[in-house]
Amino acid sequence: MSYLVLARKYRPQTFGDVVRQEHVTRTLANAISHGRVAHAILFSGPRGTGKTTVARILAKAMNCKEGPTAIPCNVCRSCIDITAGCASDVFEIDGASNNSVDQIRELRENIRYMPVHSPHKIYILDEVHMLSIAAFNALLKTLEEPPAHVMFFFATTEPHKIPITILSRCQRHDFRRIDMTAIIDHLQGLCLREGVEMSAESLDLIAREAGGSMRDALSLLDQVLSGSQDASGPERVLEILGGIDRRTLFDLSEGLLGGDLPALLEILDQAYDRGVDMKKLFAELVAHFRNLVVLRTGAGAEKLVDAPPQEIERMRAQIQNLSTVHVEQLFSQIFGQESAVRMSVQPKLAMEMVILKACQLRPALSIDTLIEKLDQLRTEISGMPPDADLTPVQPATRPEPMPVASPVAPRPAEEAAPPPSATQAPPGGHSHDPDSVWRALFRKLSDTAPSMAASLRDATVSRIDGKGLEIRVAGNGFAVNMARRPKTLEVLRQVCQEHFGRPMAVTVTGSEEVVESPMAKRGRANQKKQEALGHPLVEDALEVFEGKLVDVKIL
Repeated sequence: MSYLVLARKYRPQTFGDVVRQEHVTRTLANAISHGRVAHAILFSGPRGTGKTTVARILAKAMNCKEGPTAIPCNVCRSCIDITAGCASDVFEIDGASNNSVDQIRELRENIRYMPVHSPHKIYILDEVHMLSIAAFNALLKTLEEPPAHVMFFFATTEPHKIPITILSRCQRHDFRRIDMTAIIDHLQGLCLREGVEMSAESLDLIAREAGGSMRDALSLLDQVLSGSQDASGPERVLEILGGIDRRTLFDLSEGLLGGDLPALLEILDQAYDRGVDMKKLFAELVAHFRNLVVLRTGAGAEKLVDAPPQEIERMRAQIQNLSTVHVEQLFSQIFGQESAVRMSVQPKLAMEMVILKACQLRPALSIDTLIEKLDQLRTEISGMPPDADLTPVQPATRPEPMPVASPVAPRPAEEAAPPPSATQAPPGGHSHDPDSVWRALFRKLSDTAPSMAASLRDATVSRIDGKGLEIRVAGNGFAVNMARRPKTLEVLRQVCQEHFGRPMAVTVTGSEEVVESPMAKRGRANQKKQEALGHPLVEDALEVFEGKLVDVKIL
């Protein structure tokens, strides 16, 4: 008798044997118990997760001598024939090789006949998404209203390729990817049944290479057992499967976290000499740093990392004394270059460049740490407590000295008093200097309305007298219009009243702009262009980069 591979030898024969698909098997078992099994069921999900296996178990459950039953007996004629793949009433059809409309028409002709010795005639269509559009259309009416003795079980890895008209006629069950822990536990049980000793690290490597597929894991285990007569260690497993050594991955991450560039380049060169796929190694490194970031978030993050417990503990030890910000920086750096390495024709050089840039990163401090250090620095410099107010105290305005009358002879009676000057001081004893007045007003305005003060930063007082003052706003028309708004004028009046002690009229004007003729503007622009073309820096740049000047823009 020919050798039977492990994937076929240990194929589950009941719903309870299926690994980590309880959400599907429990639903089907309940449907069988209550007599509510649909005539068309679609099983979708990743490869090697049990779609066709569950379809066979469901076929046995419906055609079992004791059935319909959620636990088939596996000893009656129907169960034995389905297990052996030679049942006369259960047809397994490959959708990839039977995808034409003529073959679907032949299926429609055959479903009219009653089953030979079973209650139901069951059709299992694997990779059903490979059917042509014409074949799907030919199946629509039969799928919606089949004979009472006919059932359809579909399996596919790409349900998005199935027309919505087919999906709406099926009861859909989605299979999940199997986690590493479940695969390792299942492989350990099979090794005990086979009488083979395998280390936990070896099974971890096999489960990681399987990528969530139990069938792939069993095939890889079969390959390892075939390539080694005795107990297989991790080195032998890596040699047979050509996988990524986890120690290499941890060494790379240690070097990146510590910024040890020479050690990183040496590790990378050794992996390259062993024939390791650089693109695959970089993808594993990105996934490893993703796990480090997840574990750095805090307790309870282990369930988000698909890794064995001993590897999770080693990851935690790696980041124990590192800040979360630094780990996130490295993860962002290497993940941002993932496409560059994946698409590169020289992935080793691309990976070396990524490592070089990652080592140049300096650990960043979090915002909380920065605030704490600033508080400490303030305490050391000024001696103030960390919670002291740092708002600068404005110095008290020193009053201007009152003018002292000089011993000048009095004016003749016939001489008239001169008219009040435009800059004559208003009543109240305040300074008559417009600049001093505006500085005092601007300080009050900054405290009252900071946003308005920002738009009046370049303004000046052009006129001040006993009745009011005139404020000239520099800049474009937008700044002048903002200052002339009723709300702004009201705030200015309030500030002036607080400063002078009585109401003051406020007038806002714009700065006078010199109108320049278009010819003068063009001449000035040409002059600036010539100055730019003749600048030594421009000439040196053109010479060094062997470039040419395309345009000169005057800002």
